[in-house]
Amino acid sequence: MKNPFSRFSRFFSESAFWNKLKHYARQAGIQTVYAALLLYYAFRRKETPAWAKHMILGVLGYFLAPIDALPDLTPILGYTDDIGVLTFGLVTVASYVNDEVKEKARHRLGSWFGSYREDALKEVDQQL
Repeated sequence: MKNPFSRFSRFFSESAFWNKLKHYARQAGIQTVYAALLLYYAFRRKETPAWAKHMILGVLGYFLAPIDALPDLTPILGYTDDIGVLTFGLVTVASYVNDEVKEKARHRLGSWFGSYREDALKEVDQQL
């Protein structure tokens, strides 16, 4: 499968990823942040194969790109394309998103959002 997001890999860096989530987590919404975290933690697994890591880098690079289809500064609509791309990435690498990855993502969500409704994450989990 050709990676349609490979050209965005150059935008990914761990510092840019954490910086964007730190500053825009609430604006992006819990589902967008959860999807991004799932991809990140799947990328960090040594068991995730190179092709899947390349896909994740491209998808997360798109999320971080300064200019994408809908600018993230646009309220509500700005992250619509991002959640679509993140979902595509998750579906593509779903077999590498295990319970440990989900637990790490949920733990990070708790530190940023405090308590949150688990059902808000079910829609993302159902894609896996």
